[in-house]
This record gives sequence, structure tokens and C-alpha cells, in this order.
Amino acid sequence: MEKIPLVVSTEWLEQRLDDPKLRIIDATAFMDIPRDGGPPSILSGKPSYEQGHISGAVHIDLLNELSDPESSLPFTVPPRDYFCRKMTELGIGDGTYTVIYDQGALVENPVIAAYWASRLAWQMHYEGYENIAILDGGLPKWKQEGRPLTTVPGNYPSTVCTGQRRTELLASKEDVKRAMNDDNVILINSLSPEDFKGTTDAYPRKGHIPSSVNVFFGDHADQQTQKMHADAALRQPFEKIGALDLDKKVITYCGGGLASTWTALILNTLGQTNVAVYDGSLNEWISDPTCPLVMGN
Repeated sequence: MEKIPLVVSTEWLEQRLDDPKLRIIDATAFMDIPRDGGPPSILSGKPSYEQGHISGAVHIDLLNELSDPESSLPFTVPPRDYFCRKMTELGIGDGTYTVIYDQGALVENPVIAAYWASRLAWQMHYEGYENIAILDGGLPKWKQEGRPLTTVPGNYPSTVCTGQRRTELLASKEDVKRAMNDDNVILINSLSPEDFKGTTDAYPRKGHIPSSVNVFFGDHADQQTQKMHADAALRQPFEKIGALDLDKKVITYCGGGLASTWTALILNTLGQTNVAVYDGSLNEWISDPTCPLVMGN
């Protein structure tokens, strides 16, 4: 099967809607961050999906369907059998290619980032799936351009997945601890500059992991066009910190393993393939008082 790009345009997708090998996933969820700080609330995107979605798309609830039900942390990878069973029941597996979209990162926030879609794409890559793309601009851009929607639920025949788990794509807390003192590993904090510095109340313990550098996940796309920036603009912040050096390993993290997958995807599109996501991210790190944090730049 022809290898597809990591990111595809709305035009590219609409031209292939009738391809029997195409699988489309609506990974929409909604994160609402309280104005006075505190933990965010996550709302399912299923009601929105039912009101209108791209033809053929099935909806997946990342929090309730594809996170580890035994974990005390949200958005951590489930056992492989659990994940693959869900995906293959939906018809996503061998002999198919997948395009994933969502409706944006945050409720009532202009930041453009497909981190629900990138989270699912990363989980699929981790479990050995191939030929996975993110829809540039997601459903908002699709609707802005007047492309067709349907309320008919997607339905694909069940299949199998014979890929193997790619353990190198996931970083553990111990990996991050070692990386703090390893010049060959670059730690990237994907949160806002304010969260990175520790000037917000977003987390019970403030600051960032020592030696990590900040590249905000919301700076990779244009709010007006809703498209990702051109390569030259995308490259600049990563080149500045040496993250595109192919002799280096990169570990991305955020608050709960969402925005960090968007950063990882951007790095992959720029040619950096040695990227792991710290799945537990700050949710795990700050819950362990022996894990250090630093304030400021």
C-alpha cells in the first residue's frame, strides 16, 4: 500500500472518501480549563459527532475507550490487547490507512492544535499501526470550506492488526530522570510559557522538569487559516534548541500526554524520528514528591 503523509489536507481527504481502504476517525473531545485554575474537565465529543461528521468517520472517545482503565492517571496507554481489540472491532488494522481529525484543543480558546487526533495517532504508532495521518485544520477547516458532512454513523468491517509495539516511542518517569543529566537527550515541555515558568495555578506543584526547554504546542498553526505553519516556521523553535539534530533523542511532555503528542508529530514531520512521549507527563511527575521541578525560564 502507498505510504501516506503524516499530515493531509482537506482536499486530499475529500478526493479519497470513496476508497474502501480508507478509515476515518473523529477523535473529538473537549477540554474546558477553569478560569480560576484547577484541573480541567473533559467532555466527550460523541454528541458533536452525532450532529455532523465527515462521511465514513467513526468516533472514538480517547479518555473512556482508549486509556488504561486501571491507571490512576487519565490518558495513559492501556494494555496492547485492550487497545487493539477496540481498534480492530472498528475495522482499523491491516490493509487499511487511517485519517484522524478533531475539533481543536481547548474550549473557547483560539489555539489551533490537533492534539486529540495526534494523541490517537501516537497511540496507534506505538502499537505498530502504519499509514496514519492527521487532517490539517480538522473539522473546523473542513466545515469552513463547505465540505460535506453526514449524520450517518460510520461502519467498517472488523479486521486484524499484526503490527508490533514500538516501545521506543514511550518514555517513562525513569527515562526522564536519566534525561535530565544526559546531553544527548532533549526534554521539551509543550505547555504555555506561563505554565512552564510556574506562574499559573494549573498544577498543584509549579514549574517544569529540570533541563527541559519550552516549545509551546499552540505555536505550530495559524489561527486564521487553521493550517499548520510552513516547514520553515515550524523548524525555527526546534532548531534553536537542537531538537532536529538526528544524533539526539527527544522526549516531549506536557500536563497529561496530549499536547506532547502534537509536538512529537510536528518533530516527525520535520524529519526527527527519534522522539518519545512521556506518557505520564506532569500528572505523574508532580504526584511524586521526589521528582524535582524548577521555576522560571
